Amino acid sequence: MRMVDLIEKKRDGFPLDKSEIEFVIQKYSNGEIPDYQMAAFAMAVFFKNMTNEERSYLTLAMAESGDKINLSEIEGIKVDKHSTGGVGDKTTIALAPLVAAVGVPVAKMSGRGLGHTGGTIDKLESIPGFHVEITNEQFIQLVNKNKIAVVGQTGNLAPADKKLYSLRDVTATVNSIPLIASSIMSKKIASGADAIVLDVKTGTGAFMKELDQSIELAQAMVEIGNQLGRQTTAIISDMNQPLGYTIGNALEVKEAIEILRGQGPEDLKELCLTLGSQMVVLAKKAETVEKARQLLQEAIISGEAIKKLKQFIVAQGGDGTVVDDPEKLPIAPFEIEVDADESGYVSEIVADKIGKAAMVLGAGRATKESTIDLAVGITLKKKIGDAVTVGETVAVLHANSENVDRVIEMVQGSFTIIKDTVQKNKLIYNIFS
Repeated sequence: MRMVDLIEKKRDGFPLDKSEIEFVIQKYSNGEIPDYQMAAFAMAVFFKNMTNEERSYLTLAMAESGDKINLSEIEGIKVDKHSTGGVGDKTTIALAPLVAAVGVPVAKMSGRGLGHTGGTIDKLESIPGFHVEITNEQFIQLVNKNKIAVVGQTGNLAPADKKLYSLRDVTATVNSIPLIASSIMSKKIASGADAIVLDVKTGTGAFMKELDQSIELAQAMVEIGNQLGRQTTAIISDMNQPLGYTIGNALEVKEAIEILRGQGPEDLKELCLTLGSQMVVLAKKAETVEKARQLLQEAIISGEAIKKLKQFIVAQGGDGTVVDDPEKLPIAPFEIEVDADESGYVSEIVADKIGKAAMVLGAGRATKESTIDLAVGITLKKKIGDAVTVGETVAVLHANSENVDRVIEMVQGSFTIIKDTVQKNKLIYNIFS
């Protein structure tokens, strides 16, 4: 078997079989296939696509290129949740304790963020003392005991995907549905979950800006998961404005706490209930999403959900009293108001511009070496559809300096205000399984 023949075959639109795709991934992983040939292969896939079978073979080959996590010692059906990422997406911090509170084991592997804000681990580490440096044995024990634990992602999870992604990034082949879908799903398969719920974002703050692309990606990932024996559901949710009102690590933890207290923003609450209901059904803790939703709502009302969050934090070395007093989380020394420069209704908030503004404040990483300021960020005071008068505050910057003129301009520039009334955004577009 020769790589040049496989490139030619894919270039001409013919499907590759399992052994051929395994050959490509294995030989590329161990350095026997050079980058220039893999780049040609990726470009052939970009233009000629892949069948559902090819996508599954590619996913499995990448999943098997490194560590595979064995969660069999954890009791019950393990359901993983993955988001394709967005601005203000603190869903996991509220969702994981919520579903754990109704008996669903949450064995979560998360990473650090590169971009607007930190990842889930960075956000959780804004809680004093919280850490994810636990052994596999401790991880499994905690999930069996408390139904929830979060650990850092192993560096050797789907290494072939990591290597291929770096190449795609510099060869204009990132935006390919089969390559994106297999990249995401390879890590999910390697992570050991029995079932997977995917939150596929769409809009200005999402990787996929257009709804039809998001639908195509969601369907591709569901197909891969189901073919590889993991019950998979995908929800397409809106990211045409930040999720909730806060962007920034400690700020987002505070908002997640509010959700579990039955307060907080409606969009975040609805997304948690929608994703959580699917997780509860896949874990066979409820027969229907309606019954699952009721269980989750009861866990919030009874206080079980917020208790579970505190238990989770304490078990991983964190100060559980932040749940009762969120002011113990890091607080930036300056709060600077950003005012509207005209009256009307908010018709647009460009989510990725808000995200970049938060990163300029220090809430995210421009490079892997960047240090995150866990206290800084942005609190929105207005969302799409809200009325606003000239001079009214539309956002508050939480900063470590008063010298934030550039950020004020960025935030003001992300808001569009028009005279006519505006309909509020739809949050959930589709659900696929």
